[in-house]
Amino acid sequence: MMPEKMPIHPAEQVIGNYRWTICSLVFFATTINYLDRQVISLLKSTLDAEFGWTKTDYANITVAFQVTYALAMFGAGRLIDRLGTKLGYALSLVAWSFAAMGHALVSSTGGFLVARAALGVSESGNFPAAIKTMAEWFPKKERALATGIFNAGTNFGAIVAPLTVPFIAAAWGWRWAFILTGAVGFVWLIFWYIFYQTPLKSKYVGANELAYIHSDTEDFIQQDGAVKDQNMSWSQLFQFKQTWAFAIGKFMTDGVWWFYLFWLPDFLKEQYGLVSTNISIPVALVYIIAAAGSVFGGWLPIYFIRKGFPVFKARRTAMFLFALCAIPVVVTQFLGGYSLWFALGIIGLAAAAHQAWSANIYTTVSDMFPKPTIGTVTGIGGMAGGLGGIAISKAAGYLFDWYKSMGKIETGYQILFIYCGLAYVAAWLIMRWLVPQFSMVYNKR
Repeated sequence: MMPEKMPIHPAEQVIGNYRWTICSLVFFATTINYLDRQVISLLKSTLDAEFGWTKTDYANITVAFQVTYALAMFGAGRLIDRLGTKLGYALSLVAWSFAAMGHALVSSTGGFLVARAALGVSESGNFPAAIKTMAEWFPKKERALATGIFNAGTNFGAIVAPLTVPFIAAAWGWRWAFILTGAVGFVWLIFWYIFYQTPLKSKYVGANELAYIHSDTEDFIQQDGAVKDQNMSWSQLFQFKQTWAFAIGKFMTDGVWWFYLFWLPDFLKEQYGLVSTNISIPVALVYIIAAAGSVFGGWLPIYFIRKGFPVFKARRTAMFLFALCAIPVVVTQFLGGYSLWFALGIIGLAAAAHQAWSANIYTTVSDMFPKPTIGTVTGIGGMAGGLGGIAISKAAGYLFDWYKSMGKIETGYQILFIYCGLAYVAAWLIMRWLVPQFSMVYNKR
């Protein structure tokens, strides 16, 4: 007679890891998102020569993207909440892939303004869909790490771009660089439709993993995993300080990342004479460092939580440390005069600090808001961040043209680097003032 099986202790049960497959899908979507938006910065010297752009012309083209991205963000998050992540994410990616490829049809500066505007509208769906996906698939204690991992896709895209785009342009012309990078999104779409469903509907998720995903859900989540009515209008959401804290934090810091993304190749050209394929390794190095920062930024709050910190305190403490790590970029111009690699190291540290900060500020949305509103709130913050990016881009264009006319363009960069270094501490202080203690938003109807 066979002995009876002993029951498995809950601690010994295998949880399952399918949620990390979903995280990897979002990582690759974000990689494609940033690959498509960065192509133009890497082709700037070529397009400058062909179309005779000034710094202000280029700034206006980047602003065309940022304006439409910011405005569309306001509605994109709401649309993702209504359509759901599977359909909403897919529609956004198809639209931005066509918009990216459409750059190849452009033959004037005005045409680039239109193409960038179309890309801005269509790319606005990525982050609301991504943050909503993380909230659906991960418990709070893992969300910062999952967000840090998928957010590293922004860096991976920025690494892949300089290692491919200049070489495609050199071999087949700049138009093919837009076509080939834009077409990559359709490959991702196949995998998204095969593997993605919400946890309750997914055939790949076992009972243990489903229970783990919902292990720290809020009191408005029912025992069967269904979500009680917690939909809120824009006007309701704007009544909460939590909404304003997230939006202001994004407004003050997103522009810094836009500055690195769109102006780093130009900085290397103006300061060190690097153009075309010569910028590939330096730009890739900055984003490799930034990618490490994104993952570390997701891990550090988990470390604090394991040390006994409440979730929100762990998040806030980590964000303060990352804000401090951004400060050294203010001396880029001084140390960069000694060596290109000093400058790249300092900018890389600042980019890593931003990505670590970003992994956590995004996660504060799912810390403070119910799941049915996460896309909407992320869109509000994304719009605010886009407006901050517009301000930085316009300022950069005017400053660089002004100081270049006087033979002192390095002064223009110095002013921008000072802002980039101090923005995070200022944003952290304002967010701390608005939301001094953890407080979950909920609909009291």
